[in-house]
Amino acid sequence: MENLSLEQKQQQFNEFFSIQHGISANFTLWLADRPLPDYQSFVANMPYAFKVATEVASLELNALRPLRALGEHAQQLMDFLNHQSRKIDLIMSFVLHQQDDDSARFTTESFGGGGVVLKSDRAMEIGRTGELKLFLTDEAAAVYCLAEVIGCEAKDDIHHITLIYRHIREEDQDLLVKASLHLQSKQLKARAAERRQNGENA
Repeated sequence: MENLSLEQKQQQFNEFFSIQHGISANFTLWLADRPLPDYQSFVANMPYAFKVATEVASLELNALRPLRALGEHAQQLMDFLNHQSRKIDLIMSFVLHQQDDDSARFTTESFGGGGVVLKSDRAMEIGRTGELKLFLTDEAAAVYCLAEVIGCEAKDDIHHITLIYRHIREEDQDLLVKASLHLQSKQLKARAAERRQNGENA
């Protein structure tokens, strides 16, 4: 990506689905002369809590999936495992909350598999890189990655900062894609229910 033009980076950002939704994020800009590490160094030095969070989310999903094929005979076991999963989610949420830095906190305008758009009260220089943390409350998960500023647009005293992921693990990118699609499904269901409600009241 080092040799990509700004336009090519924007195209890469747009290759992935993104959804307008606000989630909590931390973004810490590095000094302008700090080089981007290679991918292996990035993975080796990422905070352990984020490694564990993604692995736990994956294990829970894979553990429950086979039971769905057993039908009603597995319902009690499913209920038990869902309760255990909820306990783990609460613990993980607490652990991940400790990683949230008030001084570096932003809210996203949108997010997806290619990058995020942050709402900021200050502009950021295009081309700068830094550490990005994304907190997915509904999934009791969080993602740690390195990102680059590829856009900065002022809208009503708020700057929309477009970030593209520079280093992100594949499993974390998959998690963001699934989370965005899950939110889209919930939004569509809510709109359909609202339309039905309005039709009944008409």
